[in-house]
Amino acid sequence: MRVVIAPDSFKGSIGAAAAAAALADGWRAVRSGDEVVCVPLADGGEGTLDVLAASVSEACWHQERVTGPAGHPVDCAWLELPGGIAAVELARASGLPLLARADPLGAQTTGLGEVIGRALDAGARQVMIALGGSASTDGGTGALAALGARFLGAAGTPLPPGGGALRGLAAVDLSGLRPPPGGGVSCLSDVRAPLLGPAGAAAVFGPQKGASLDQVALLENGLARLAGCLGGDPAAPGAGAAGGTGYGFAAAWGAQIGPGAVQLSRLAGLDQALAGAGLVITGEGRYDETSGTGKVAGTVFAAAAAAGVPAALVAGQVAAGPPPPVAWAVGLADLAGGPGPALADPGRWLRRAGQQLATRVTR
Repeated sequence: MRVVIAPDSFKGSIGAAAAAAALADGWRAVRSGDEVVCVPLADGGEGTLDVLAASVSEACWHQERVTGPAGHPVDCAWLELPGGIAAVELARASGLPLLARADPLGAQTTGLGEVIGRALDAGARQVMIALGGSASTDGGTGALAALGARFLGAAGTPLPPGGGALRGLAAVDLSGLRPPPGGGVSCLSDVRAPLLGPAGAAAVFGPQKGASLDQVALLENGLARLAGCLGGDPAAPGAGAAGGTGYGFAAAWGAQIGPGAVQLSRLAGLDQALAGAGLVITGEGRYDETSGTGKVAGTVFAAAAAAGVPAALVAGQVAAGPPPPVAWAVGLADLAGGPGPALADPGRWLRRAGQQLATRVTR
């Protein structure tokens, strides 16, 4: 039997490629005669560039030193793809793990703009931005400022970086903004959140970045001011991704926001891998009601259904709620006796999950 293993990374514990390899090892330990094909995936969050590098021939890494989310220098890699495409990952320049402690009002996306500028200097004709994992809620203003935009207070002076400063925004000057590349700009998003409101960037994701209720209200006010100055469509799906960075690049640079999992699955060749398969196994750190809305698991389930291939799920934890649309689901926390042991040695429990799934198949 042909088995396709196509997981996302298990956030904070193991990358997609290593997770796929561990599941494959477990499967082969029980069914050594099966053909096992690993297709590690991503949805526009952390690990996106690793998936692209593994999927696209002639991809070339570049390393830059840029301003991190706290204002300190960080090392940030970007990927040059054939055809003059620069793929950049917001999390590598402006991601939450780069902060020693959460700073919901002061964290900035300046480094993202800096790495995009370096890619353009290197001759990039198209830019692809993976939006997931942001530390900030600044609407992408730090990145746009690094590319030449000016965000001004009532006195006409530039605002300091960070989403908290946007409460003082009075005007935006795009006259010095570097033009986007001729091939266009795409933003890969793992969420469909709008910029504003109870389902927006501040309300939903601000607390995940350390924001209190009062700070969420302050950030919401700042993003509303930004929308009033920039225009565009703050209600567009994905506008609220990465603390509003999706909105900022769409409104100021004409970027197209789309589901990252769909595009990355296409580049990785998921549909081709599923042809003739008897089972596909996908996985992620936590499966919940959001997993079917633009994330890897939901994308794999849809592709499997279209191909007529049964699916299985392995997740660090499977949240209460509607069961996933799969033949079998395995939670690593259940196998390991709790989330702590599962996080401490994810490879071991992924191998165990692969073994368990293999014992359930009778073909």
